[in-house]
Amino acid sequence: MLEYKGYQGAVEYDYDADILFGEVVGLRDVVTFQGKSVTELEQSFKDSVDEYLKYCEELHRKPQKPFSGKFNVRISPDLHRSLAVKAKRENRSLNQLIHEVLERAAEQ
Repeated sequence: MLEYKGYQGAVEYDYDADILFGEVVGLRDVVTFQGKSVTELEQSFKDSVDEYLKYCEELHRKPQKPFSGKFNVRISPDLHRSLAVKAKRENRSLNQLIHEVLERAAEQ
């Protein structure tokens, strides 16, 4: 995973075209990059992020921030109720409970 100015890029390899390519992840906007070598790919990634930021500035628009820390999850009402009851019993907020569960899952 590439990282630059808080943005991250996921990379893949196209065997047919013999090229590395990627996309900045965590944005609704589409920001892509490519290169024939790792060095070229890294520079293309940085250039694409810089171009995205410049483009947003020209439009007087705030660039999207990757991974704001907020996301919606759809679960069944029964699971929602069970989690809320468990959090209440443990004198925690539902957000705290979910945060801890997700942290444990991310470590595995």
